[in-house]
Amino acid sequence: MSRDHLQAPKGPPSKNEQLKKESNFLRGTLKEEMADRLHAGLSDPSNVLLKFHGSYLQDDRDLRNERQKQKLEPAYQFMIRVRLPGGVATPEQWLVMDELSEKYGNHSLKLTTRQTFQLHGILKWNMKQTMQEINRALMDTIAACGDVNRNVMCSANPYQSEIHAEVYEWSKKLSNGLLPRTKAYHEIWLDNEKVFGTPEIDEGEPMYSPVYLPRKFKIGIAVPPSNDVDVFSQDIGFIAVVENESLVGFNVAIGGGMGMTHGDVETYPQLAKVIGFCKPEQLNDVAEKIITIQRDYGNRSIRKNARFKYTVDRLGIEAVKNELQQRLGWNLEEAKPFHFEHNGDRYGWVKGTGGRWNYTLFIEGGRVKDTERFKPKTGLREIARKHKGEFIITPNQNLIIANVSEEGKEDIHRLLDKYGLNDESYARALRRNSIACVALPTCGLAMAEAERYLPTLIDKIERIIDKNGLRDEEITIRMTGCPNGCARHALGEIGFIGKSIGRYNMYLGAAFDGSRLSKIYRENIAEEEILKELTVLLSRYAKERLDEERFGDFVIRVGIVKETTDGTNFHH
Repeated sequence: MSRDHLQAPKGPPSKNEQLKKESNFLRGTLKEEMADRLHAGLSDPSNVLLKFHGSYLQDDRDLRNERQKQKLEPAYQFMIRVRLPGGVATPEQWLVMDELSEKYGNHSLKLTTRQTFQLHGILKWNMKQTMQEINRALMDTIAACGDVNRNVMCSANPYQSEIHAEVYEWSKKLSNGLLPRTKAYHEIWLDNEKVFGTPEIDEGEPMYSPVYLPRKFKIGIAVPPSNDVDVFSQDIGFIAVVENESLVGFNVAIGGGMGMTHGDVETYPQLAKVIGFCKPEQLNDVAEKIITIQRDYGNRSIRKNARFKYTVDRLGIEAVKNELQQRLGWNLEEAKPFHFEHNGDRYGWVKGTGGRWNYTLFIEGGRVKDTERFKPKTGLREIARKHKGEFIITPNQNLIIANVSEEGKEDIHRLLDKYGLNDESYARALRRNSIACVALPTCGLAMAEAERYLPTLIDKIERIIDKNGLRDEEITIRMTGCPNGCARHALGEIGFIGKSIGRYNMYLGAAFDGSRLSKIYRENIAEEEILKELTVLLSRYAKERLDEERFGDFVIRVGIVKETTDGTNFHH
């Protein structure tokens, strides 16, 4: 196809597009509004711009009605998200985040599905100080949210092998190379101090343009056979190719994304499609040119149709590939063979490079918070004070205590025992393969519970699991409070998307390795019906499955749901 046929959808620019254009490279009136102590919140335009700086304005929805009755403004608070390529942090950085959560936040840390920290409950007058303390710990929040490339994901453990370490270094180069160039972040939060590790920043945005991208943009790098980053859910997925124990390059996949809108068949989750292969040193060039295609041809009129997946599906995969190659000035090579086996984490102690050890710890819902039964926050604080390696946040909201020496392993293991962090009796197979988004009470988009409810639901599903002899069977289960897909719901063999308080759409049939989307099975059902359906389904699975057949494959083979062969047929 000639590039003359490529064009962005027609229509007036959305309100966000106009706002970005008039923001003076993401400044707007954000600095002035953050200094205003009379109001705990922000205007709508400043809230949009704040996302590019790594934060969302939220309110405690558990208190919303009561505060309305009292004629008070909502209980405004801020979420701050860190940019942390590949999820790697030092023990010192962990301790800083832990301290900030106690000093300014809601006394918990959230480990996200994009391998980074979130702080919740930050009040407006503590925002600047919190940002500065994060930066003093050699981290930042630039582009952690907003219509730009967000935190670059990477297969979880660089200490697993030398290949993993090399791939992790490329993820950092990608993350730094794709940052916005504006000085607004430094002016507003850091009094013009330069952030460690970022390039010298000039005014203007040669890659993004003054209006940035039409919507958010996500990149992940996988190292087969693990698809822990759910590489096909990304706008760009890079799949490491290893030959003769050397990294030779990456297969390039484009056009993935999980979000959709209830009741709108023009929106759907989609899996990225592999279009070719590039060498490691070509990685940044490929990513940058793909981003400029989305910049030029993405939908700037209708935001719910603005993600790159819709651009790819509208223009056609071959047209996008041809445009990419014209912009690069060279052609991608043919994609090379690869094979994925799973998209989960591997728990407990595993030996890695240099004879050093790594311990993967299950963190339910990614919420690091002490309870009467379980004290991960206190335990990890004590571990961080002794640990000489790194902490790595996994794409499944778990934590790896990484790069532990033989001598240090005994100390770490003793602390894991002391705080009950290695009690595997609780984190059985179904729970270990679960992901939930934050949802209520802080997410403004949530229609139903997720993080606070899924553990209770799993308690009840496990009784069905036990009755059918499936205690050790790994099944991926994902829950989101809305259709936006932060917990990658459409890649769960069992998936739930919130419709309203206590009610969910139930999906089945995704692939265990993250290579196939699910299909809707029941709509708008509550817990009683969920458990009734799973009682029948899991009983059939126990009796009728083939050897080593995964649950997602089983429900398709026996006709319980149709196979979703592409996002465009997700709804039918």
